[in-house]
Amino acid sequence: MSKELVNAIADMREEEALKLVKEMVEGGSEPMAILDAARQAMAIVGQRYDEGTYFLPELILAGEMLNQITDIVKPELAKMPEVKRLGKVLIGTVAGDIHDIGKNIVSFMLDVNGFDVLDLGVDVPAQKFVEAIGEFQPQVVGLSGFLALAFDAMKETVEAIKTAGLRDKVKIMIGGGQVSEQVRKHTGADAYGKDAMAGVSLAKEWVGAK
Repeated sequence: MSKELVNAIADMREEEALKLVKEMVEGGSEPMAILDAARQAMAIVGQRYDEGTYFLPELILAGEMLNQITDIVKPELAKMPEVKRLGKVLIGTVAGDIHDIGKNIVSFMLDVNGFDVLDLGVDVPAQKFVEAIGEFQPQVVGLSGFLALAFDAMKETVEAIKTAGLRDKVKIMIGGGQVSEQVRKHTGADAYGKDAMAGVSLAKEWVGAK
């Protein structure tokens, strides 16, 4: 059934996907198995987007499906024994950018992989990141941005963290549509993730869970 779910999500059959999730929950399927199927489907969606068979509308629909699936599964997750938490990640889309699909997928993947995630949302000013680092005390900070104009905002955010004396307390990763090694150097971040799983791998590495 989880294979059917992977295909339904990846092929954008929203109604069928949500029906399958409900049936799986009612049938006693492991919540993590459902979320893993969603993760596999999202990897396929990302691949199809990279290949040019899917475009932004498909990414938006996939993000909406993911949110609905998470809402259905969350009550079941709450009944499970506590997953050992690996660490804390603070994430947000930087000032001037309101894209959140990629960020939401990364947040979701970090969460199901054992991280406590604080998501600040979109269009987040540098100072808000600084304040949240002080309060939440994450080991990892994720800066997301889809537009090229976000690169300077990422750089400003990293500099604000440095000015506040917090730079050596956190590892910073960046991600988004056009992010590259060149952009990473420009922003002063520690690394960039080309997709959600790369972000999870970086976070695990940085907290010593790999």
